Amino acid sequence: MRVEAGIAAAVLALCGSAGAHAASWTAYRIPGTGTTVDIPTSIFTEDAGKPDGEGQRFRSADGRADLTVQAVPQTGESPAAFLARKNPPTGIVYQRVTRRFFVVSSVKRDTIWYNRCNFSGRYVHCVLINYPAAEKRQWDSVVTRISNTLRGG
Repeated sequence: MRVEAGIAAAVLALCGSAGAHAASWTAYRIPGTGTTVDIPTSIFTEDAGKPDGEGQRFRSADGRADLTVQAVPQTGESPAAFLARKNPPTGIVYQRVTRRFFVVSSVKRDTIWYNRCNFSGRYVHCVLINYPAAEKRQWDSVVTRISNTLRGG
């Protein structure tokens, strides 16, 4: 029985780390900022500390992927100015900047990094996701849902 439980745990960990199996989702909320986003709790199972501002960092059980949900005070900067001030790495593969949000993504050392920030109210509401580039297809639907559900109040 103990061996079967170990095998089951290993299978769940592999499914979570591959990103293809996001069986459990929950709405994560940052109290006081209005930031909400759906996060796959079946993938991001570990607490990874606090980011700058308000929010939480999460990590996959195998440590190969992480998710940061954060809200920082709005300083009146446009999304383009905010992004430029953060000095993103060169070689951005995807970038979209509007007057209400920005999305940037690229690959760094076999890892895809994805960053979306929405500007609403008194805060900039952001998600930052890092995951293995070799698993891009498995992660596409997960990243899309996280991104599409990010809201700020």
